[in-house]
Amino acid sequence: MDPLFLLKDRLSRAFERKWAPILLIFLLLCSTMCGILFVKTPVFYDYNLKLCDRFLDRVCYSDRNVFLIFLERTAGNALCLLLLLVGGLHPVCLPVPFVTVAFRAYSCGGMTAVLFSVYGVSGAVVALALYLPVRFFLDCVFLLAASCSVSRAFRFRFCAADMREALSDLLFFLALVVLVCLFEMILLLVFFHPIGNIL
Repeated sequence: MDPLFLLKDRLSRAFERKWAPILLIFLLLCSTMCGILFVKTPVFYDYNLKLCDRFLDRVCYSDRNVFLIFLERTAGNALCLLLLLVGGLHPVCLPVPFVTVAFRAYSCGGMTAVLFSVYGVSGAVVALALYLPVRFFLDCVFLLAASCSVSRAFRFRFCAADMREALSDLLFFLALVVLVCLFEMILLLVFFHPIGNIL
């Protein structure tokens, strides 16, 4: 099937309830700003510092195979995608995508602040060359998936047609997540890893 048609179909369903994408974008921006502004909060500062250390050690400056890193990153983001799509199974599950988006955005704001303030120039290079571009594309995919999920929640029935639609959405958004993770792998090879590290 035509990928452009699939994308148009998801976009039309995402804006079926116009308040959903608007609220999700607002939530993402506010949570990101809160993550930046409250980064010095002791509990979250330690948490974000550990996230940054792990990101730098295990992704950016790791001597591991970049394909293995790609698989790990894809699996982690696929799990996040599943949480976003769970909200589309019943109105009771609707808080799940909103909480997921808010938590991811808060962590993104905190990690960005830590990368710039603690790691200085090297942290800024990582943030601008790798972390923020990849995060931007993943957020676009996740916001679209969450909007589709919210729109589906009010009409979803456990019948064959609705189950096929939910599975189709999962596969479509998973394919987009894989593409973004491939983009991340290319950035890793270009900026941080030697070419030989692909094997």
